Amino acid sequence: MKVIKDVLQLQKIAFKHLREGDEVGLVPTMGALHNGHVSLIEKSVKNDDITIVSIFVNPIQFSPDEDYLKYLRPVKKDLEICKKNHVDYVFMPSANDMFPQAYKTFVEVEALQSIMCGVFRPIHFRGVATVVSKLFNISCADRAYFGMKDFQQLKIIEKMSKELNFRTKIVPCPIVREKSGLAFSSRNFYLTNEEKSLSLNISKILKEAAKEFKNKSLSVVKKKAINKLKKIPNSKIDYAEIVSIKDLSLADKNMKKVVFAVAIWIGKVRLIDNTEMTK
Repeated sequence: MKVIKDVLQLQKIAFKHLREGDEVGLVPTMGALHNGHVSLIEKSVKNDDITIVSIFVNPIQFSPDEDYLKYLRPVKKDLEICKKNHVDYVFMPSANDMFPQAYKTFVEVEALQSIMCGVFRPIHFRGVATVVSKLFNISCADRAYFGMKDFQQLKIIEKMSKELNFRTKIVPCPIVREKSGLAFSSRNFYLTNEEKSLSLNISKILKEAAKEFKNKSLSVVKKKAINKLKKIPNSKIDYAEIVSIKDLSLADKNMKKVVFAVAIWIGKVRLIDNTEMTK
């Protein structure tokens, strides 16, 4: 495994593998790797000749009041996880290398970036789309692996990749959960034991909603789930929406397959989760 910190160096390596006909898989991360990330790495190692994991805490997706400087950066542990799971290259560029001081070029996916999480984090998805487009260009990846926990992010990246004609195929991967049902997230680290216990209600309520959706109306399922979410102690709902699995538009009563997506604060920690619901 090689650790690459220079953009041009990784591009040269990527071009070499492209010329040699190797298929390259990319797993974009912000580090603080957990079992959800490992599942993405495992899929790339299985499917591709070469696996690149990027570890980059992207400054342009954080607003001034968010936790960029406090974001977990356990580099030694992350590198150990990558080596153990047979990653070929770990790309760890500096913020200045990716976004020099005079950087003024951004990628925006209109409409999709201004709903749900975008209402509460208005610059977030512009930052995500921009850094992912750069990673696609730098890595020349044939496939890129994204978890479905960040469902809105996944839909934005799929649309961006299609409309900008990237050669990189987006591979959606299922949510990985702890035995308790809590979706793996780097932010789980910030939860106290009591808050973690309260957080378990989120996946439980979503699971119950998915079961009820089979024989109850969309409006009834949503109302009942939101009432349950509101009763979680020490919590605040940013949003709880049932949306189209294709384009994030609000679901209507005729849709047979939808996604129930939520963003909820437990104490000072913002958690997102979702579940597919099928009639």
